Amino acid sequence: MTSRSDEITGVLSMAHVDRAEALERLLPIVYDELRAIATSRLRGEREGHTLQATALVHEAYLRLVGAEAPPWRSRAHFFHAAAEAMRRILIDHARRRTRVKRGGDNVPVELDDAHVADWPDPVELLAVDEAIRRLEEQDDRAADVVRLRYFAGLSVEETASALALSERTVMREWAYAKAWLRDALGWTAG
Repeated sequence: MTSRSDEITGVLSMAHVDRAEALERLLPIVYDELRAIATSRLRGEREGHTLQATALVHEAYLRLVGAEAPPWRSRAHFFHAAAEAMRRILIDHARRRTRVKRGGDNVPVELDDAHVADWPDPVELLAVDEAIRRLEEQDDRAADVVRLRYFAGLSVEETASALALSERTVMREWAYAKAWLRDALGWTAG
């Protein structure tokens, strides 16, 4: 992972000098990792779902490299931006679904086992997104951990690397964030 991390960091730092060349070199380096993240996010999606992993990766990448995208400071900054882009795409997709179908029975979901794409009701996904925004106001590091672990599908080790934290700190922030979100959403443990 270190050589891949170093390669990504090198290309990202090159973007300050020659953005066009950096973007051309970046996609092949990060595409497989972004595709794996997108695939894991969409694995349990309902039958007939229209959002595919390739489309999620491409849309997220387009948002990441758009004209208004700021230069990335590091690999961690890039993957945080990728997680945020995927989260926004999934939230937008859920909002479009709720325009067609409102309401439904919300069923509590454990964050350890939940995947964004597994939820049959996009209303619940929107509630989780709003709760994460409220968490960010109190503890932005915990919110970053949730976004990388939950929306980007990164492991504890990958999240620690991306945020320059120890694995122990990531696990502590993850446990705190899950408890905070469970309380904020009125879910019972179990």
